[in-house]
Amino acid sequence: MQIGELINEIRAGSRAAEQLLFDETADRMMALCRRYLKKKEDAEESMLNGYLKAFTHIGHFEYHSDAAFYGWLKKLMINECLMFLRKKHVFTIEADLLHEQIALPADAFDRMQAADIRALIVQLPVGYRTVFNLYEVEGFTHAEIASALGIAEGTSKSQLSKARHLLQKLYQQQNSNYAERRIK
Repeated sequence: MQIGELINEIRAGSRAAEQLLFDETADRMMALCRRYLKKKEDAEESMLNGYLKAFTHIGHFEYHSDAAFYGWLKKLMINECLMFLRKKHVFTIEADLLHEQIALPADAFDRMQAADIRALIVQLPVGYRTVFNLYEVEGFTHAEIASALGIAEGTSKSQLSKARHLLQKLYQQQNSNYAERRIK
């Protein structure tokens, strides 16, 4: 069944259509929530809250295409994750950390698997990870991030810069650990 048809059935009150839509989209939305929330249980809670809002407000959504629906659902999920972070007082902007410039090959991240990159991103402090995901993955501008998180635009830029440096450091550590294991 097509997404547009499912939406129409949900609007008519079909719980079965809600379940089908959930089954069709849940894996993608869970992966999205896991980018923002380290603990699987927290990501599940935010995802389920996002679906609750989606099903509650689906009557206000005007279906044009599957891509538009996924964009709308994705925005709901991101907002739920950000609200979860604020509610749990977990979201803090990281203070300046001493970081050194690390030179990596230009294609360093191109050679990594997506799961390896996600594993590095998850290691970032919450503030870094949130700004990094919003900017690099979701395509938000610094002004949009600042508005969404209630921070200054300069703070968003700073957090992104620090996230990139820390990712480079984590990448370098991971590769040196891998090289040491291969030598032994």
